[in-house]
Amino acid sequence: MVGTSVEQLMQFQGVSKKYGGKIALDNVSLSIGSGKIIGLLGTNGSGKSTLMKIAAGLAQPSSGTVAIKGKPVGLETKAIVSFMPDRPMTELWMKVSDAVQFFKDFYADFDMEKAQHMLQFMNLNPGDKISSLSKGMNERLQLTLALSRNAYLYMLDEPIGGVDPVARGKILDAIVEFYNEESSIMISTHLVRDIERIFDEVVFIRDGEIVMHEEVENIRLKHGKSVDEMFKEVFAE
Repeated sequence: MVGTSVEQLMQFQGVSKKYGGKIALDNVSLSIGSGKIIGLLGTNGSGKSTLMKIAAGLAQPSSGTVAIKGKPVGLETKAIVSFMPDRPMTELWMKVSDAVQFFKDFYADFDMEKAQHMLQFMNLNPGDKISSLSKGMNERLQLTLALSRNAYLYMLDEPIGGVDPVARGKILDAIVEFYNEESSIMISTHLVRDIERIFDEVVFIRDGEIVMHEEVENIRLKHGKSVDEMFKEVFAE
């Protein structure tokens, strides 16, 4: 297991979440430090999105506690967490420049200079209509908006889901290029092989339970496996 230090960026303690009779998270305890790119890995319906929404303050746990930088999740923590959901946060009538301006107006920590750099890196034209963007280009835009905030914790829900390999590579390059090392990024995905090269740590979640939290280097050294091989082994059981 990954060790815990005094200053944790994100801490879940005994967190459960039920939707009606369905258990989405089951007694989850998890600590994340600063300066990490973390993979939240699991099959569809394993609880990845629920965990992220609770950390972002968009869903309430049924039981347990969640803290970001030592503060209970609430208005204060929403200001230091940037969440990219698996559905676009923009309207189709907008141009790329409208979406950037909308985020600038909405978030006090939005960094316009960083956004301009990312638009160039992503080959996004500010004058383009969002309705005309391909799925891959739209994913690039959503990532630009999420990463242009100066947050402490970035949570990206399936940022490479359903995009072609070229767009996928560009998105991963952008995450590494524009990542602030004082913050941490948590990325949920089931496309493990395509993305494992950028992870420092991985969290495996299955049926709402954490089944592994390990540094990637340890998986390779201790088990002699890639993250993808380990993932297939754990989830094939």
